[in-house]
Parts: sequence; structure tokens; C-alpha cells
Amino acid sequence: MGNLLIRDATTADLPAINAIYTHYVLHSTCTYQTEPSTGSERAEWFAAHGPKHPVTVAMLDGEVIGWGSLSKFHPRAAYGNTVEDSVYLRHDRQGQGIGSLLLADLIARAKAIGHHCIIGGIDAEQKASVALHAKHGFVQVAHLREVGFKFGRWLDVIWMQRMVG
Repeated sequence: MGNLLIRDATTADLPAINAIYTHYVLHSTCTYQTEPSTGSERAEWFAAHGPKHPVTVAMLDGEVIGWGSLSKFHPRAAYGNTVEDSVYLRHDRQGQGIGSLLLADLIARAKAIGHHCIIGGIDAEQKASVALHAKHGFVQVAHLREVGFKFGRWLDVIWMQRMVG
């Protein structure tokens, strides 16, 4: 697979991150965002992260082929040590184990930062994402019916949780 490197994302990575994500916005239910983000919206998103909420990229032979992030789960202070994970791969790089490496890295980072819990909100049809999270010790804690609407149909969300601290 060449030289795979997972590192902290920089502002220079934002166009690649946005391109990867835009594919899923337009073609998948793995995100409930329905309109692509502009460059300035992606920069705002990145600025809202930081040391406690890292954004990472997977690099293969010098090219960004995936990204991951830990985001605030909820704005209220008592939720401060709970984060929500995101993992996205360039659509032609799925099924190669890269998502698993990104998620393992996010789990290790969450633990090192001192987070207590990671939450994953996953569309119920995204079996690969559910399996990926289960492989890494996440357990299903909720199934919310018809809470999203995309591509002309109602969608269910599965919430999965993993304790890290």
C-alpha cells in the first residue's frame, strides 16, 4: 500500500478534506449534510477544532486519501470530555483498512487528551461504518428512527459509544 502516514491536518489539507467529504454529501447517507461546504465554511470548521478536538489526515505517497476528527459532542460544559468521531476516506480507497487505522489513531488521541467517551452517530444503512466501530470496541447505545431526511427518504441513526478514560 505504499507509505501510509497519519498526521495532524493543516490548513493546506482543507481542499482535499473538503473534496473527500463533498463526495459523500452528494452521493451517500453517511453524512446528513445535504449541500457541499464552501472553502470558507471548511476553514471555519477547522478553526473550531484544535488540540482538544484534532483533525487528522491519512497520507499515502504524499497525497491526502482520508481524514478523521474528534469534535465537540455538545456545547454544554459538562459534555467537555465526550467527543464525536468522524472518519472519511476518498471513495476509491475504501476497503483497504485505512479507515480502521484512522479510527484507531483517533481513539489513541482521545485517550491521550483525556477524553472519557467517544460517540459515533452512524446512518443505519452504513453497515461498514457500524462494523468498523464495533471492531474498535464501540457498542450500540441507541437507534433513532427516521430522524434524518436525505435523497427523498427518512433515515435512521445508530449511536455507538466507546469509553476511553
